[in-house]
Amino acid sequence: MKNRTLTLSIAVTAIVLLSLVIDQIIKLYIASHFALNESHEITSWFWLCYIENNGMAFGLEWMPKFALTLFRLVAVVALSWYTHLLIRKPETPVGYIITIAFIIAGAMGNIIDCVFYGKLFGYADWFYGKVIDMFYFPLIHNSAGEVIFFRPVFNFADSCITVAVFVILFFYSKQLNTDFKKKEQEPAEEK
Repeated sequence: MKNRTLTLSIAVTAIVLLSLVIDQIIKLYIASHFALNESHEITSWFWLCYIENNGMAFGLEWMPKFALTLFRLVAVVALSWYTHLLIRKPETPVGYIITIAFIIAGAMGNIIDCVFYGKLFGYADWFYGKVIDMFYFPLIHNSAGEVIFFRPVFNFADSCITVAVFVILFFYSKQLNTDFKKKEQEPAEEK
């Protein structure tokens, strides 16, 4: 039990740190080698771009910037605690724990942008930085040549979150349902 807990703790920490390093290296490379809104076609279906967004993954915006950054911080703390609890349960699938680690890493990558990049690049105060996005996959065009799928420009951190969420939905939804059902039953059992 202790070996599994230690091994998983090290694995989760390594995944988060490695993902953060990759994410930040890519973002800093793009910010230092591209002009804002500059794009380079790598292939007809893959472009590197330099855009900044104020919002969530894929440029979505649904709350003020400061609130979004605080929400991300709270989410990372909550997911980190949840992961800590999962690691201590021997019945929790390792793959499920790993996917949660990628979600934490992705959220932290975008938090770093929001908290530090405004000050680092001199355009905003702490917590008001913009997220750097660079990957663009214009896969399907209509007859007029306009991109109809996939329009969003995103970054490595967004990819970590998105892929992990899909993996959870397709492979670990039963685990997620089990965890939430246990939480719902706990207050009833205490009465």
